Amino acid sequence: MDSYNCLFLAFVVVLTISSMDVSLAARNLLQLPSLPPLPSIPNLPQPTQPTLPTTQPSLPIPSLPTIPGLPKFSLPPLPSMPSIPTTFPSIPFFSPPPATTSP
Repeated sequence: MDSYNCLFLAFVVVLTISSMDVSLAARNLLQLPSLPPLPSIPNLPQPTQPTLPTTQPSLPIPSLPTIPGLPKFSLPPLPSMPSIPTTFPSIPFFSPPPATTSP
């Protein structure tokens, strides 16, 4: 944990020294005498755009080949499904065995 504190302290010191260098450099730039004006950018010639044709040449329209028709396929007849019974047989209800009576 102490190494993190030491690393953080070193980072703060380096950041402080670097910001002092930046502020001193800015102050030196402000104290310089006025600089000569920058040279002006020369005027460039304006390009001319080519003219586009007003009519388009007519091109021959190619004929498309005929596509043969697809053969007709038929499915075989489906087998008949067995019928599901709708009535269920009744379950016989047996009477309970006679109880043994004790006197």
